[in-house]
Amino acid sequence: MLSTLIELQRLKRLDRTGWILRGLPNGTESVASHSFGVSVTAMLLADKLIAQGIVVNVEKVLRIALLHDWAEVRVGDMPRTATFYFGSEARKQAETAAFSDIVSEVDEGVYANLYNDYERRESLEARLVKAADVLDLLVQVLALERAGARGLDEFWEVAEKPEFNLDGVAEQIVQELLRSILKARSELHDNG
Repeated sequence: MLSTLIELQRLKRLDRTGWILRGLPNGTESVASHSFGVSVTAMLLADKLIAQGIVVNVEKVLRIALLHDWAEVRVGDMPRTATFYFGSEARKQAETAAFSDIVSEVDEGVYANLYNDYERRESLEARLVKAADVLDLLVQVLALERAGARGLDEFWEVAEKPEFNLDGVAEQIVQELLRSILKARSELHDNG
């Protein structure tokens, strides 16, 4: 277990590549910082769903949110443009193999099942975490723009046609948060 924990420590220092490629300084956001944001967002979304009477396994939500980017400790935080060159299938294979190697020393079955659920979006919990992944990105872009960063418009493209694969109350709650993020950005630019 110790070697896995030591390896995962590197996520605290692994920069999110998208910000670096846009000219923002090293340290703008680490993969671990992003995972924290995804976890908090997913937890709050799950709590809203539970308050509406929807059954959600919050432990599963948090576990998926915490481990969804562990593969990046080995393959790096590949920018979206990397998929154009490597192809999405090669990227997924590399990330899945890296994840499997990372957890091989610990109980691989539990973690691999959670990771595969996330990648396939099989459960409500996995879909909530994916929505939280996108929403956390947008909250981070908003925070950076509020701090004066410019040239980040392309990150907002994910908000145009998000495919959360949710329905009913879950979709409503996620869309409500998305609308509030977009409204905050609009107000920022209206006042800027």
